[in-house]
Amino acid sequence: MVRNMYYFISQVWKKPKEGWLGEEQWKRMISWRRGPSVVRIERPTRLDRARKLGYKAKQGIIVVRVRVRRGGFNKPAIRGGRRPKRRGILKITLRKSIRLIAEERSAKRYPNMEVLNSYYVGEDGLYKYYEVILVDRSHPAIINDKHLSWITDQKGRVYRAKTSAGQKIRGLRKSRGFKN
Repeated sequence: MVRNMYYFISQVWKKPKEGWLGEEQWKRMISWRRGPSVVRIERPTRLDRARKLGYKAKQGIIVVRVRVRRGGFNKPAIRGGRRPKRRGILKITLRKSIRLIAEERSAKRYPNMEVLNSYYVGEDGLYKYYEVILVDRSHPAIINDKHLSWITDQKGRVYRAKTSAGQKIRGLRKSRGFKN
């Protein structure tokens, strides 16, 4: 069976902390941590994943790397009298995922663009990094593209949880046994 380039890229990314990619990621994290939280990049870091999610190297499509916080969510301790069980400061989970927060921040930074999708690219001790694919709805190359023209009718997809990360938090991926 003949394997293509994207197969080998995906195999390397299955264990990103091993081999040459591990050393490269270590260097990347240092520079990414020092940079701004939302950065437009020239090309995707994970080309295989970006192509699966709809990225094309054409005008009207950009890729943005977003840095978001890591870890759980602890609420500040309350001062009023309650028994320890009812304080409600530990094991608090937010309804939004960190990936969705990254998508929303990129959409806020680029208001004329629509979020197509996003994917994970790395993490360090403090932050997680995602790359978000953004599409310009009013660009002629996107309007004339038969695979991407559907996005011209939509506005604010990420804020209405219409992206993949949004559908996951809305529970639309669970089939409950019904297969179509």
